[in-house]
Amino acid sequence: MLTTVLLVFLVLMLIGAFPSWGYSRGWGYYPFGAITFVLVVVVILALLGVI
Repeated sequence: MLTTVLLVFLVLMLIGAFPSWGYSRGWGYYPFGAITFVLVVVVILALLGVI
């Protein structure tokens, strides 16, 4: 249950940090890349059964 909520939250953060939105256009790809990295780590940990 917690893993599902965490994954949904991270996907929403990923969409919000995408640099095509007006408020995040000046940020570049840094937040998008960081959130993508966190999402990949969480997915790998979930698949391994750690979380």
